[in-house]
Amino acid sequence: MYKVLLGLIFVSCLATANGEFEQVLDSFHQAAAEANYEQYMGLLAKDAIYLGTDSSERWNKSEFAAFVKPYFNQGRGWLYQPVERHITYTQASNIAFFDELLENKNYGRCRGSGVLIKTEQGWKILQYNLSIPVPNAIAGQVVESIKAYRSSGSQ
Repeated sequence: MYKVLLGLIFVSCLATANGEFEQVLDSFHQAAAEANYEQYMGLLAKDAIYLGTDSSERWNKSEFAAFVKPYFNQGRGWLYQPVERHITYTQASNIAFFDELLENKNYGRCRGSGVLIKTEQGWKILQYNLSIPVPNAIAGQVVESIKAYRSSGSQ
């Protein structure tokens, strides 16, 4: 009886945590779509790292804020709509991992992945990694295009 009760409590806690994670990530994407700088940056942990789609895009929170602010000040945000999301819980109750497939008007199908950390202010994004998954069938062509681009002196 106690094992069943503990199991139900555990499942209930996971469902609550999952809802909190979903809310943080959904709010992050919504704030970006609305160019809401305060809300967007507020969802990142103080020592957050953001990895963009370009290999040069590795920003700490203040660097990412400096990148984002001019766009948001002009009312120019971006919308990544979640299509599928997975949350991976850890034994450390204050850390969770996530990955999500996203749709974007300009980039098409993307993947966001990262780490959530529980802070005194609630769950925050500690790391976010935005990438563009490349279908295996065209990966060789993409790699060759990148090599040609780099060899031309463009990064």
